[in-house]
Amino acid sequence: MTIDLNEPGVDGLAGAVEALRVWQDDRTPLQLHPGDLGWAWALGAERLAAAVRTWSVAGRIIAVGYLDGPDVLRLTTAPDLRQDGTLARRLLADLNDPERGVLPPGKVGIEVPDGALLREVLLAAGWIPDEPWTPLRRDLAAPVEDCGLRVEVAGPGTAGVRTAVHRSAFGSPRFTEEIWHVLAAGPLYADARCLIGYDDRDNAVAAATVWSAGPGKPGLLEPVGVHADHRRRGYGTAIGVAAAAALRALGASSALVSTPSANAAAVATYRAAGYEPSPERLDVSRIA
Repeated sequence: MTIDLNEPGVDGLAGAVEALRVWQDDRTPLQLHPGDLGWAWALGAERLAAAVRTWSVAGRIIAVGYLDGPDVLRLTTAPDLRQDGTLARRLLADLNDPERGVLPPGKVGIEVPDGALLREVLLAAGWIPDEPWTPLRRDLAAPVEDCGLRVEVAGPGTAGVRTAVHRSAFGSPRFTEEIWHVLAAGPLYADARCLIGYDDRDNAVAAATVWSAGPGKPGLLEPVGVHADHRRRGYGTAIGVAAAAALRALGASSALVSTPSANAAAVATYRAAGYEPSPERLDVSRIA
């Protein structure tokens, strides 16, 4: 088969997103999700499009990659081609050739879905195992219990509250109210909800954004944070439960989240919120 590498541009993002929607499955608990691109839309469609690459055969997209920052590529493929040697070798060639514009020079880590031949091909070509991640999943077949917080869905009037919690939780000044409005104006936000959790004194103590991939598909938590002034009081667990309830209301089959395995506190928080860990998964990296 002839495989074409493409830079989709802004007009082609919808096709990449639709492919990701179709590929979501509870049997593959950690792979690039439409919500990952939805969250990245906060930086603007042009910047997002510049970081996305697709591979296609006769017009059908069979792989999507998203450069999530300067040194991490999130990459997934059509499920029926995860063991296809031709695709794996073509991806390796494109990843190793700087002139093809998929990866920047230097050390780069790649997230590859479980069961993909590409992982074995990369390791055989001299790439090495990298940071371990723990995927966690909560089944949403049954109703979700009350989380113990008053939870509201952020809107234009409370965007400042939502973004203030995020900035405190992550120690980052970048997620401003203006950026939230860019995020909310993106086409993927129609399937998302930004949640704010309030304690019994009406303090905004935690926040999360959840992303649906459509009814019967796994949904994603990205991101989740607790205000720095209100940590170690169970609010991370509470907002994790609230996120599961929001995704169930959107028709999701399960709620997914992933965290570095080294972050034992985060793993414990999600487990307390009813998320079951899947086997640990390693990124693969290229030595500089």
